[in-house]
Amino acid sequence: MFDQKSGSGAPASGEPQRVMKIAPLDLRQARFKTAFRGFDKTEVTALLTEAADDYEQALREMDRLRQELSRMEALLGDHRERETNLRNTLLTAQKLADQIKESAQNEGKLIVREAEGRASMVLEKAQVRLDEIERAINELRLRRRNVEGSLEASIQALYHALEFMREQDKPERDEKIRLHRPRQADASAQPQPQPQPQPASETTRDERRQG
Repeated sequence: MFDQKSGSGAPASGEPQRVMKIAPLDLRQARFKTAFRGFDKTEVTALLTEAADDYEQALREMDRLRQELSRMEALLGDHRERETNLRNTLLTAQKLADQIKESAQNEGKLIVREAEGRASMVLEKAQVRLDEIERAINELRLRRRNVEGSLEASIQALYHALEFMREQDKPERDEKIRLHRPRQADASAQPQPQPQPQPASETTRDERRQG
């Protein structure tokens, strides 16, 4: 509310206080000296009363406007504070998002490096195992060749030994065949031989065998 003595309402925020020299009460209580052929006191009083009412109404409106201005300035301050907080929140969220993104990228790179390292180790182990298998296969092939060579050598040796034995037995067989082969001319002219009695020792030997 305004001060009737000073004629001023509550000053707005940041606005310098303006001192009113005339208040509505001053207009209502104003008294003028009478003079010859002066103005009509009733008309002057009525005019001053009407001016005081208008002046008081204007002061009230100014006071209301100042209060409204203060309220709007407070709301504006709240909005600006909220805007600042929101801006700070957005900046913080952006920084947090950037940090999360960077952390995720670093973690992803670390996972990729670990996976590559593991894959490299697996490949190295697989290559070592493959080399071992190839060496084992080569050793088995060499052993098979050695066994095959030994078998071939043994077969050749047995074959030569068999041929040698056959060559050794061949004259004796030819001699036996020649001795046991009868002559055709002598067989037709000579009588059939009679069976000769066996010696006693051979007869006894045959009886023993039969017994």
